[in-house]
Amino acid sequence: MVIVNFDNAATTYPKPPEVRQAVAEAVAKYGNAGRGGHAIAERTSEMVYHARETVADFFNAKVENTIFTLNCTHALNLAIQGILKPGDHVIISDLEHNSVYRPVAALAKAGKISYSIAQVSPDDAVTLQHFRAEIRPNTRAVICTIASNVTGQILPYREIAQLCRMHGICFIADGAQACGILPLSLERDGMNILCTAGHKGLYGITGTGVLMTDCAFPIQPLMQGGTGSASRSPEQPEFLPDRLECGTLNVIGAASLCAGISFVKRRTVQGLYRHESRLCELFCQALRDIPEITIYRKPGVSYVPIVSFTVDGASPETAAAWLSQQGFCLRAGLHCAPLAHEKLGTEDGTIRFAPSAFSRETDTLRLASSLKNYVNILKNQGNLLKKSGDMLQ
Repeated sequence: MVIVNFDNAATTYPKPPEVRQAVAEAVAKYGNAGRGGHAIAERTSEMVYHARETVADFFNAKVENTIFTLNCTHALNLAIQGILKPGDHVIISDLEHNSVYRPVAALAKAGKISYSIAQVSPDDAVTLQHFRAEIRPNTRAVICTIASNVTGQILPYREIAQLCRMHGICFIADGAQACGILPLSLERDGMNILCTAGHKGLYGITGTGVLMTDCAFPIQPLMQGGTGSASRSPEQPEFLPDRLECGTLNVIGAASLCAGISFVKRRTVQGLYRHESRLCELFCQALRDIPEITIYRKPGVSYVPIVSFTVDGASPETAAAWLSQQGFCLRAGLHCAPLAHEKLGTEDGTIRFAPSAFSRETDTLRLASSLKNYVNILKNQGNLLKKSGDMLQ
């Protein structure tokens, strides 16, 4: 059976040929970066610098202020815990992933900070007003996603950035679902800190992420350790990227990320957005006349290529398990974003359709056809199929 991946919002699969080649080459050729002056260390350092330069150029950031991390969660924790101080207040949105919600909630529970949740509206002007209304004299940061990982809704991130600059507030943006899909620029869009995954829309391997900063708000390190620089000092170096990069870097991941961005540049961000959005529209159109399927999109709202839906008469996990048996991989559940599902009223979560550069119209239509068949089966055998599906879990 052919397996088709529509779970690309979690991790893009398959990876481009040049990424697979870069990984194989990195395993065979590179060692440790910044550790020694011998030939292997030097060529590894050169490759890592080139990868860092490639990322920085892609997002219009400075090379030295581009930090490699383990993933977007790691990058967000560095930013959140690295700039906040006791007594600070922060604002997050009601669509946040747990990589923002949990560290903020943990700091609040420890009595170190306070936070407010701004409601996201279908109307960008109303959303902006909600963020503005939550600002206090001690508000230190606004931390929010650029695009929801549940519905794909794009927040007015440029306007939020401008609002933050007007009030001297740090804007930390979660670009996990937007980087590689939207034409983001650290400088042009006004973000102070942009965090993203390397393994999603940038097509790198898992275990890769990036933090980029304009240095307007200094970030204190969460860890201290070997950097290959200033080794005599018992203190972490003051300069970036060394200050926030401790221990051996993911050299293979850096090589993959460099190759992934080259792939995105060749296909163009605009081209990838058009292709994936067209598949989302095709998917929605194919299911539009099926009342048993609810699609969580609203007219007039801008989305990245993600579609969340539910099927009446079946839990998201049960429906996704049935689709998996048909050869389709989609993620069901809360997607690590309980705030977003609380807002939607989907207490059991949804099923998420997320195409990639390699997704095809034919597979999208086959998925829609399988869902239609599933609805018909539920109508005829409803409870029996649901029990069977539950047993599979």
